[in-house]
Amino acid sequence: MDCRIIAIVNQKGGVGKTTTSINLATALAAVGKRSLLIDLDPQGNASTGLGVPQQMRRVSSYDVILHDKSIEKALLRTLVPGLDIIPTVVDLSAAEVELIEVPKREFRLKEQIQKITHLYDYIIIDCPPSLGLLTINALVAANRLLIPLQCEFFALEGLAHLMHTVELVKNKLNPDLAIEGIVLTMFDRRNRLTEQVEEDVRHHFGQLVYRQVIPRNVRMSEAPSHGKPALLYDINCSGSKAYMLLVKEMLDKQKQPILEDVV
Repeated sequence: MDCRIIAIVNQKGGVGKTTTSINLATALAAVGKRSLLIDLDPQGNASTGLGVPQQMRRVSSYDVILHDKSIEKALLRTLVPGLDIIPTVVDLSAAEVELIEVPKREFRLKEQIQKITHLYDYIIIDCPPSLGLLTINALVAANRLLIPLQCEFFALEGLAHLMHTVELVKNKLNPDLAIEGIVLTMFDRRNRLTEQVEEDVRHHFGQLVYRQVIPRNVRMSEAPSHGKPALLYDINCSGSKAYMLLVKEMLDKQKQPILEDVV
């Protein structure tokens, strides 16, 4: 199988994007897929959540994108067998401004990733909560897009904006970009609004929405403070089980013909 490069994108913060990035990458590694997580969020939560201390982040995604540092030198092993990471540092927050004057600024990440695709089955990119140049770099570098969506009142409104951006990127910069799927996060069946939003999202996007949802789960929230993905912190918690089932559904879905994107 060719390397599947999945950008985890949502311009809204607090939707479980980084949690999904960490645990999806971990679950893929757990089923034997050679995986890499690229931390492209200046907050660095994915790096912290996989137990990478600041002193180990000698070569970061910032150095790779802005200063042409070797992407191979940025690769770090994690606690998870089969999962590597390219960490980030707070300097990446300046990248949006610095990239403005850089030639082929939208292709910086893609040019670097192409050098290492032979090493991995999956590359997961954790994007910042915005649709700026860093996220555009991820969308240009990726061949798939996964959207974590919290079941809340403005969910569909934000999703429409994101879909518009994706369509622009496909038309102008990356015709190979396809939607891997939409995953409903922080799911709570006790909340009537949750079921209403789920119904609306499934009605609008059909089979693009994964059947598996990610529940609200205290153990999953605790895991990053211990520098571990949920699957290492507590493999038996409902969140860990949900991400393993999500990966099973994803792998099963990838054996089927690609669905037409709904935008």
